Amino acid sequence: MSNATTIRPEEAAHFGKMAADWWNPKGSSAMLHRLSPVRLGFLREVVDAHFGLDPRSIRPLTGKRALDVGCGAGLLCEPLARLGADVTGVDAAAENIEAAKAHAAGSRLAIDYHCGEIGALGLSGYNLVTALEVIEHVADKPAFLGALAGTLAADGLMVLSCPNRTHQSRLLLVEGAERLGMVPRGTHHWDQFVTPDELRELLRDAGLIMGEPRGIAWSPVKGLNLSDDLALNYIVTATTAG
Repeated sequence: MSNATTIRPEEAAHFGKMAADWWNPKGSSAMLHRLSPVRLGFLREVVDAHFGLDPRSIRPLTGKRALDVGCGAGLLCEPLARLGADVTGVDAAAENIEAAKAHAAGSRLAIDYHCGEIGALGLSGYNLVTALEVIEHVADKPAFLGALAGTLAADGLMVLSCPNRTHQSRLLLVEGAERLGMVPRGTHHWDQFVTPDELRELLRDAGLIMGEPRGIAWSPVKGLNLSDDLALNYIVTATTAG
Protein backbone atom coordinates (compact mmCIF):
# COMPACT_ATOMS: atom_id res chain seq x y z
CA MET A 1 0.00 0.00 0.00
CA SER A 2 1.36 3.43 -0.94
CA ASN A 3 0.35 6.94 0.10
CA ALA A 4 1.93 8.52 -2.99
CA THR A 5 -0.40 10.78 -4.96
CA THR A 6 -0.35 9.96 -8.65
CA ILE A 7 -3.77 11.29 -9.69
CA ARG A 8 -3.96 14.76 -11.21
CA PRO A 9 -7.43 16.04 -10.20
CA GLU A 10 -7.70 18.18 -13.33
CA GLU A 11 -6.97 15.15 -15.52
CA ALA A 12 -9.56 13.04 -13.71
CA ALA A 13 -12.10 15.83 -14.16
CA HIS A 14 -11.28 16.16 -17.87
CA PHE A 15 -11.82 12.48 -18.59
CA GLY A 16 -14.75 12.20 -16.20
CA LYS A 17 -16.65 14.70 -18.39
CA MET A 18 -16.35 12.22 -21.25
CA ALA A 19 -17.86 9.30 -19.30
CA ALA A 20 -21.36 9.34 -20.80
CA ASP A 21 -19.95 9.41 -24.33
CA TRP A 22 -17.14 6.89 -23.80
CA TRP A 23 -18.80 4.00 -25.62
CA ASN A 24 -19.91 6.08 -28.60
CA PRO A 25 -17.52 5.16 -31.47
CA LYS A 26 -18.24 8.51 -33.12
CA GLY A 27 -18.07 10.59 -29.94
CA SER A 28 -15.31 12.18 -27.88
CA SER A 29 -13.54 8.81 -27.48
CA ALA A 30 -13.62 7.96 -31.20
CA MET A 31 -9.82 7.83 -31.36
CA LEU A 32 -9.73 5.26 -28.56
CA HIS A 33 -12.21 3.11 -30.48
CA ARG A 34 -9.90 3.25 -33.50
CA LEU A 35 -6.93 2.35 -31.31
CA SER A 36 -8.65 -0.64 -29.70
CA PRO A 37 -8.07 -3.20 -32.50
CA VAL A 38 -4.38 -2.23 -32.69
CA ARG A 39 -3.92 -2.56 -28.95
CA LEU A 40 -5.80 -5.85 -28.79
CA GLY A 41 -3.75 -7.27 -31.65
CA PHE A 42 -0.54 -6.46 -29.78
CA LEU A 43 -1.95 -7.77 -26.49
CA ARG A 44 -3.00 -11.06 -28.00
CA GLU A 45 0.41 -11.54 -29.58
CA VAL A 46 2.42 -10.85 -26.42
CA VAL A 47 0.07 -12.69 -24.07
CA ASP A 48 0.22 -15.84 -26.22
CA ALA A 49 4.02 -15.61 -26.39
CA HIS A 50 4.55 -14.86 -22.68
CA PHE A 51 2.26 -17.56 -21.30
CA GLY A 52 2.76 -20.11 -24.09
CA LEU A 53 -0.91 -20.05 -25.09
CA ASP A 54 -2.63 -21.48 -28.14
CA PRO A 55 -3.09 -18.59 -30.60
CA ARG A 56 -6.24 -20.30 -31.89
CA SER A 57 -7.95 -20.24 -28.49
CA ILE A 58 -10.93 -17.89 -28.21
CA ARG A 59 -10.59 -17.60 -24.41
CA PRO A 60 -6.82 -17.69 -23.83
CA LEU A 61 -6.98 -15.79 -20.52
CA THR A 62 -9.22 -18.31 -18.76
CA GLY A 63 -7.89 -18.82 -15.24
CA LYS A 64 -5.82 -15.63 -15.33
CA ARG A 65 -6.34 -12.34 -13.53
CA ALA A 66 -6.08 -9.08 -15.47
CA LEU A 67 -5.90 -5.50 -14.19
CA ASP A 68 -6.45 -2.44 -16.37
CA VAL A 69 -5.36 0.83 -14.76
CA GLY A 70 -6.77 4.04 -16.19
CA CYS A 71 -9.61 1.92 -17.55
CA GLY A 72 -11.98 4.76 -18.43
CA ALA A 73 -15.42 3.27 -19.04
CA GLY A 74 -14.06 -0.19 -19.78
CA LEU A 75 -13.04 -0.24 -23.45
CA LEU A 76 -10.22 -2.68 -22.69
CA CYS A 77 -11.68 -4.40 -19.63
CA GLU A 78 -14.60 -5.85 -21.56
CA PRO A 79 -12.53 -7.50 -24.33
CA LEU A 80 -10.20 -8.93 -21.67
CA ALA A 81 -13.20 -10.41 -19.88
CA ARG A 82 -14.43 -11.92 -23.15
CA LEU A 83 -10.97 -13.46 -23.59
CA GLY A 84 -11.62 -15.32 -20.34
CA ALA A 85 -9.80 -13.21 -17.74
CA ASP A 86 -11.01 -12.36 -14.26
CA VAL A 87 -10.81 -8.58 -14.78
CA THR A 88 -10.35 -5.62 -12.43
CA GLY A 89 -10.52 -2.04 -13.71
CA VAL A 90 -9.25 1.05 -11.90
CA ASP A 91 -9.77 4.70 -12.85
CA ALA A 92 -9.26 8.10 -11.26
CA ALA A 93 -12.68 9.44 -12.33
CA ALA A 94 -15.76 8.24 -10.45
CA GLU A 95 -17.93 9.10 -13.46
CA ASN A 96 -15.95 6.69 -15.62
CA ILE A 97 -16.28 3.88 -13.11
CA GLU A 98 -20.05 4.35 -12.93
CA ALA A 99 -20.27 4.29 -16.73
CA ALA A 100 -18.04 1.19 -16.83
CA LYS A 101 -20.19 -0.65 -14.29
CA ALA A 102 -23.38 0.18 -16.17
CA HIS A 103 -21.99 -0.94 -19.52
CA ALA A 104 -20.56 -4.17 -18.10
CA ALA A 105 -23.91 -4.95 -16.50
CA GLY A 106 -25.66 -4.37 -19.83
CA SER A 107 -23.14 -6.68 -21.48
CA ARG A 108 -23.54 -9.28 -18.69
CA LEU A 109 -19.86 -9.17 -17.87
CA ALA A 110 -18.60 -9.57 -14.29
CA ILE A 111 -15.84 -6.96 -13.98
CA ASP A 112 -14.60 -5.60 -10.65
CA TYR A 113 -14.28 -1.80 -10.91
CA HIS A 114 -12.61 0.57 -8.44
CA CYS A 115 -12.04 4.33 -8.33
CA GLY A 116 -8.92 5.65 -6.63
CA GLU A 117 -5.14 5.61 -6.30
CA ILE A 118 -3.71 2.36 -7.62
CA GLY A 119 -1.15 2.22 -4.80
CA ALA A 120 -3.80 2.56 -2.10
CA LEU A 121 -6.19 -0.17 -3.25
CA GLY A 122 -4.17 -3.17 -2.06
CA LEU A 123 -4.35 -5.01 -5.38
CA SER A 124 -1.78 -7.72 -6.16
CA GLY A 125 -1.12 -11.00 -7.90
CA TYR A 126 -2.30 -10.13 -11.42
CA ASN A 127 -1.04 -12.16 -14.36
CA LEU A 128 -1.66 -9.29 -16.79
CA VAL A 129 -1.48 -5.59 -15.92
CA THR A 130 -2.23 -2.91 -18.51
CA ALA A 131 -2.01 0.89 -18.45
CA LEU A 132 -2.59 2.24 -21.95
CA GLU A 133 -2.28 5.97 -22.61
CA VAL A 134 -2.11 6.60 -18.87
CA ILE A 135 1.43 7.38 -17.70
CA GLU A 136 1.42 10.75 -19.48
CA HIS A 137 -1.53 11.81 -17.29
CA VAL A 138 -0.18 10.93 -13.82
CA ALA A 139 1.39 13.31 -11.32
CA ASP A 140 4.26 11.08 -10.15
CA LYS A 141 5.50 8.67 -12.81
CA PRO A 142 8.01 6.72 -10.64
CA ALA A 143 5.38 6.24 -7.92
CA PHE A 144 2.78 5.18 -10.47
CA LEU A 145 5.04 2.57 -12.06
CA GLY A 146 6.13 1.37 -8.64
CA ALA A 147 2.49 0.87 -7.69
CA LEU A 148 1.82 -0.95 -10.97
CA ALA A 149 4.81 -3.23 -10.33
CA GLY A 150 3.34 -4.07 -6.93
CA THR A 151 0.18 -5.44 -8.54
CA LEU A 152 2.02 -7.81 -10.87
CA ALA A 153 2.42 -11.52 -10.14
CA ALA A 154 6.00 -12.84 -10.19
CA ASP A 155 5.54 -14.39 -13.64
CA GLY A 156 3.16 -11.69 -14.86
CA LEU A 157 3.16 -9.48 -17.92
CA MET A 158 2.67 -5.72 -18.00
CA VAL A 159 1.68 -3.78 -21.13
CA LEU A 160 2.05 -0.01 -21.38
CA SER A 161 1.46 2.50 -24.16
CA CYS A 162 2.30 6.18 -24.36
CA PRO A 163 2.69 8.97 -26.90
CA ASN A 164 6.36 9.62 -27.64
CA ARG A 165 7.72 13.10 -26.95
CA THR A 166 8.83 14.06 -30.44
CA HIS A 167 8.31 16.95 -32.84
CA GLN A 168 5.95 14.70 -34.83
CA SER A 169 3.74 13.96 -31.83
CA ARG A 170 3.54 17.65 -30.93
CA LEU A 171 2.48 18.51 -34.47
CA LEU A 172 0.03 15.65 -35.08
CA LEU A 173 -1.31 14.60 -31.67
CA VAL A 174 -1.49 17.96 -29.93
CA GLU A 175 -1.65 20.75 -32.49
CA GLY A 176 -3.30 18.67 -35.22
CA ALA A 177 -5.69 16.16 -33.61
CA GLU A 178 -6.96 18.54 -30.93
CA ARG A 179 -7.41 21.54 -33.22
CA LEU A 180 -9.23 19.40 -35.77
CA GLY A 181 -11.54 18.02 -33.08
CA MET A 182 -10.32 14.44 -33.40
CA VAL A 183 -9.74 14.38 -29.63
CA PRO A 184 -11.09 16.84 -27.02
CA ARG A 185 -8.98 19.93 -26.37
CA GLY A 186 -6.76 19.55 -23.33
CA THR A 187 -6.42 15.78 -23.66
CA HIS A 188 -2.70 15.85 -24.46
CA HIS A 189 0.11 17.64 -22.65
CA TRP A 190 3.19 17.19 -24.81
CA ASP A 191 5.70 17.88 -22.06
CA GLN A 192 4.29 14.92 -20.10
CA PHE A 193 4.84 12.43 -22.92
CA VAL A 194 7.51 9.81 -22.14
CA THR A 195 10.16 8.62 -24.57
CA PRO A 196 10.96 4.89 -24.79
CA ASP A 197 14.40 5.46 -23.24
CA GLU A 198 12.85 7.35 -20.34
CA LEU A 199 10.26 4.66 -19.81
CA ARG A 200 12.94 1.97 -19.83
CA GLU A 201 14.76 3.78 -17.00
CA LEU A 202 11.55 4.34 -15.03
CA LEU A 203 10.65 0.67 -15.34
CA ARG A 204 14.15 -0.41 -14.34
CA ASP A 205 13.86 1.68 -11.18
CA ALA A 206 10.55 -0.08 -10.46
CA GLY A 207 12.25 -3.49 -10.77
CA LEU A 208 10.92 -4.23 -14.25
CA ILE A 209 12.55 -5.05 -17.57
CA MET A 210 11.11 -3.40 -20.67
CA GLY A 211 10.65 -5.33 -23.89
CA GLU A 212 11.18 -4.02 -27.39
CA PRO A 213 8.66 -1.24 -28.12
CA ARG A 214 6.39 -1.32 -31.14
CA GLY A 215 5.19 1.89 -32.72
CA ILE A 216 1.56 2.79 -33.22
CA ALA A 217 1.60 4.76 -36.44
CA TRP A 218 -0.95 6.17 -38.86
CA SER A 219 -1.06 6.08 -42.64
CA PRO A 220 -3.77 7.00 -45.17
CA VAL A 221 -3.80 3.41 -46.40
CA LYS A 222 -3.62 1.42 -43.15
CA GLY A 223 -5.02 3.91 -40.67
CA LEU A 224 -3.69 3.21 -37.17
CA ASN A 225 -1.35 0.22 -37.22
CA LEU A 226 1.53 -1.49 -35.43
CA SER A 227 4.79 -0.27 -36.92
CA ASP A 228 8.52 0.07 -36.46
CA ASP A 229 7.97 3.83 -36.39
CA LEU A 230 7.92 5.03 -32.76
CA ALA A 231 7.60 8.73 -33.57
CA LEU A 232 3.96 9.19 -32.55
CA ASN A 233 3.06 6.50 -30.07
CA TYR A 234 4.35 3.15 -28.85
CA ILE A 235 3.25 0.09 -26.92
CA VAL A 236 5.57 -2.17 -24.94
CA THR A 237 5.76 -5.03 -22.46
CA ALA A 238 7.47 -5.18 -19.06
CA THR A 239 8.26 -8.11 -16.79
CA THR A 240 9.75 -8.50 -13.35
CA ALA A 241 13.54 -8.45 -13.14
CA GLY A 242 15.38 -11.58 -12.09
